[in-house]
Amino acid sequence: MPKVYLKTYGCQMNERDTEQVAQMFVERGFTVTPQPDDADVMLMNTCSVRDQAEQKAIGRMNHLGKFRKRNPDIVYGFMGCMAQSRGEELLKQSPHVDLVAGTQKYHRVVDHVVDLMRAREEKQMDDLRRTIVDIDEEEESQNTIRDHVEKDYNVSEFVSIMQGCNMKCTFCIVPYTRGPERGRPIAEIVEECRRLGEQGVREVTLLGQIVNLYGRHEFPKVDGKSPFVQLLEAVHEIDDIKRIRFTSPHPIGYKEDVIEAFTYLPKLVDHVHFPMQSGSDRILRRMHRPYKAQKFIDICDKMKEARPGIAISTDVIVGFPGETEEDYLETKKAVEHVQFDQAYVFRYSQRKDTPAAEMEDQLPERVKEERNQDLLELVNGIVSRKNSELIGSTQEVLCEGPSRYNKERLTGRTRTNRIVIFDGDPDRMTGEIFDVKITESTGYTLYGDPVLQ
Repeated sequence: MPKVYLKTYGCQMNERDTEQVAQMFVERGFTVTPQPDDADVMLMNTCSVRDQAEQKAIGRMNHLGKFRKRNPDIVYGFMGCMAQSRGEELLKQSPHVDLVAGTQKYHRVVDHVVDLMRAREEKQMDDLRRTIVDIDEEEESQNTIRDHVEKDYNVSEFVSIMQGCNMKCTFCIVPYTRGPERGRPIAEIVEECRRLGEQGVREVTLLGQIVNLYGRHEFPKVDGKSPFVQLLEAVHEIDDIKRIRFTSPHPIGYKEDVIEAFTYLPKLVDHVHFPMQSGSDRILRRMHRPYKAQKFIDICDKMKEARPGIAISTDVIVGFPGETEEDYLETKKAVEHVQFDQAYVFRYSQRKDTPAAEMEDQLPERVKEERNQDLLELVNGIVSRKNSELIGSTQEVLCEGPSRYNKERLTGRTRTNRIVIFDGDPDRMTGEIFDVKITESTGYTLYGDPVLQ
């Protein structure tokens, strides 16, 4: 039985895509292995958001090339965003690679691998070093991401509801690697969530590049509600699903119906990841983000009114081309006002073929790093204070199973997406929702004691 090794770089959407590919391999008789040492197939699912992610994937692939000495028939391949953007160029950087499959071709990967393996088994000399580059667009590719790999503790799962993005922010390569927005039918998504619930999944995270713009081109509004809110309501009706998350929304799609959904859909968790990117109107315009900082802040304030105690996390880019000290201070001001419960702060990275990469006034790395560290210090202080204030409180937690870093303890998440570590029986408590009394906080992680009936 051949073994396949899969390594993922990048976002949750990439993780979800890798899971789909893994399941397709399993259905074809392969075994998925966490180690490359004895693999017959080695695939990297790649990211192009930052240069560092691309270099890591290429470096890892070139390192894995050493295994061909012991097994000349190993199939090596790149998948995903970097594969889409670089195509045949990757064959020059990693000469041992056999397959390059783009973002709309995940469902073709297994067939391509099997074809390559068969050619070698049959000793077709012309095909021994045959390569396949498949990065063309394909209609309905968004509907191929629908299967899941069964895990020991699959309590929470990602569900892809759409592919692509039409926004074309000047710093982002995703619209060029993922293509335009395409939404899956509501009925298919709901059926996938229903199957997951029957398998023991209690929480689903709906995934989209701009998730709250789901279906705007394919499906009509109903009673003034957007397709996205219609989907939220439909998933909410599934008895076995107890919690619903979504990521990542955009201010332009954050209409009143989305905010109002938090007032009558209790399964929507008390957390939203809401990328701000910058608190400066001038920089937002240069980013081609079609909103003002105050609009973003107003949405956050309305969310807090609709769901008191809601946690809001965000993404922020510092050091964007032309960002002055005044622009940066506007971003700090916005962070201080919203009091984010988590913020992922990124130094701007030039991405080939994006408008921002060609802009004048590129900032020195020193300035980017200074602002990155300064903003992180502010965010860490806010998060540490908020978590410390939870000591002594009781929080509802969904137990996800053994802790990643200490298998003797269990881990779970609160409705506000905070990680909690506690003691208990994994066979009895995994997949259950119960209260935990918080006894300790170490910055970003909470510790506590279960309050069981």
